[in-house]
Amino acid sequence: MAQKQGKALTLPFMRNKDGQTVSITWPLIKRVFTYARPYRRQISAMLAVILFTTLVGLLRPLIFRDLIDVTLPEKDMGRLNLLAVGLFFIPLMGGALKIWQKRLSSTVAEGVTYDLRMGLYNHLQKMSLRFYTNTKTGELMSRLNNDVKDAQSAISHTIVDMVSHLVQLVATLVVMLALEWRLTLLGILILPALIPLAKRSSTIQRDLARESMDDNAKMNALMHETLNIGGVLLVKLFGRRREEVHRFDQHAAVVRDIGIKRSVASVRFSVVMGLLGAIGTAVVYWIGGYMVLKGVFTIGTIVAFSAYLGQFYSTLQSLSNAPISFATSLVSFERVFEVIDLPLDIAEKPDALVLDNVHGRIEFESVSFRYDTEKEIGLSYVRRHGQVHQVEAVLSGNQNGTAKPDVIEEVAEPSAYSQARVQALDGVSFTIQSGQLVALVGPSGAGKTTTTYLVPRLYDPTAGRILLDGHDLRDVSLDSLAENVGMVTQETHLFHDTIRTNLLYARLDATQAEIEAACRAANIHDFIMGLPNGYETIVGERGYRLSGGEKQRLAIARVILKNPRILVLDEATSHLDSQSEALIQDALKTVMAGRTSIVIAHRLSTILAADLILVMDRGQVVEHGTHSELLAQNGLYRQLYETQFSRELVGHQFAD
Repeated sequence: MAQKQGKALTLPFMRNKDGQTVSITWPLIKRVFTYARPYRRQISAMLAVILFTTLVGLLRPLIFRDLIDVTLPEKDMGRLNLLAVGLFFIPLMGGALKIWQKRLSSTVAEGVTYDLRMGLYNHLQKMSLRFYTNTKTGELMSRLNNDVKDAQSAISHTIVDMVSHLVQLVATLVVMLALEWRLTLLGILILPALIPLAKRSSTIQRDLARESMDDNAKMNALMHETLNIGGVLLVKLFGRRREEVHRFDQHAAVVRDIGIKRSVASVRFSVVMGLLGAIGTAVVYWIGGYMVLKGVFTIGTIVAFSAYLGQFYSTLQSLSNAPISFATSLVSFERVFEVIDLPLDIAEKPDALVLDNVHGRIEFESVSFRYDTEKEIGLSYVRRHGQVHQVEAVLSGNQNGTAKPDVIEEVAEPSAYSQARVQALDGVSFTIQSGQLVALVGPSGAGKTTTTYLVPRLYDPTAGRILLDGHDLRDVSLDSLAENVGMVTQETHLFHDTIRTNLLYARLDATQAEIEAACRAANIHDFIMGLPNGYETIVGERGYRLSGGEKQRLAIARVILKNPRILVLDEATSHLDSQSEALIQDALKTVMAGRTSIVIAHRLSTILAADLILVMDRGQVVEHGTHSELLAQNGLYRQLYETQFSRELVGHQFAD
């Protein structure tokens, strides 16, 4: 990726929370600043405000010096009034400037975050199905949420604070030198002890924070596993209540102990830093007091200088972790850019053909396909402390603290009945005429689902090509292909929303009459109207409030509403009751009428109605023809018929 090229800037103390050295590349920095370019006016104004705020903050010690050295000794009431007004207006002005600065930094940070998040989400929507089968959902959520938020924090806090502290440090040092250079040299003598201590404390706090986040993640993962409905049921059925309470007690105790360690470590650091600061201040007052006694400078000068010295120590302490904070923030940008830079498996040509008046003739010409598990198409592994989805073993625990990579072991030579193979499809060729119903049959794992996934171009063939009305699918625009191909999968996905919203996903401008017509065709309208809220009923997450048959009929109604020219169906009705199955079979007849249909057939009624049956085995079409033709060939289809499909025929005869 582009941001990883170029010379890297690496410093020994720049280590992330995993203890690994963090490198910063100039191309990465430049790319980050390209996102800030549209907000250069706000950034310029923010820098000016930071400078002005710093200068205003430096006035208070000078006012105190004037008050002690001039105003009070001379008993100047008018000057006293002016100084009092100044002491009031300085914090007032400083507060107003801070609000303005925060508004500017938030505008820039939120704007960059919006641009990053939209670019990231837009690119993820373009990624192929292959990418999602190789990527954890939790990692995607982390990129969209955690990394983008960390990038936002880099702009609104880390970079702004670094600039503010640097300006304040330099300005304070200049004023201190101008005020009394000898005391300034005395004050900075403490730095050789202050900086290493801050670094050491930062490392300890980082390690304890990492350990605390991991321990909390393990405790939360255990709660998630044992307090959901499935986990609770399992615990009760196996009588493991005492064991789970004991297991949770162990996790909670670890979280308690690490919390105590963090609190003590934080206070210890504050105390030691306070002592070092007190030493520096004491030395300044001691030597400075001696100089006052000798008449070298005034009391007001030493008071003002001590105030500046306190600001100097505080700012220096804040800056001690600035390099690693900055580098870690840039790593968040790098993780976001990694996703944005991922190549598209299913790319659309610039001059892609927009399909119009589709007839529905489909041709597979020597199509081969393999699920390439060796090619790196996912995201790089990121160890994220404190996240539940990173806990490898919830009950037994992750002993070594590292995730083992997924390993696909070499498969031995398969038996004659096994579908194990490298190629999912191998030289598949067939033609479907417009308006035909084609049934795909074959053993589980023969390549039927893979074949159907190639039609809407969820994947592209490894070799060969697929034609729609004579056009290679790679030459067709993705939107127009999606408009003309409708698919009902075995697992129906419904959004956690109303029935109406789930149906409108097929066609956003559909009228209520069109929605109801589609539902009548799918034999689901009467059921919906029987619900208390009708079409406004919330179906629940993934439609869990509905039965399998009801979800399947809603999916069919949705594809009817879409009104595509080509239908791809996984006729998954074997797990349904007979009433639901009959309703779905009725609906399928309606939806397939007059359309080119490819059906992964599980029922004999669909196979008998098919114009063409394709028999698949080990990624190849081994037989094709009508039901009677295939029976006469006495091959694989006849075996499937005698072992699977004929039972349905016997069942119907028995029912009659």
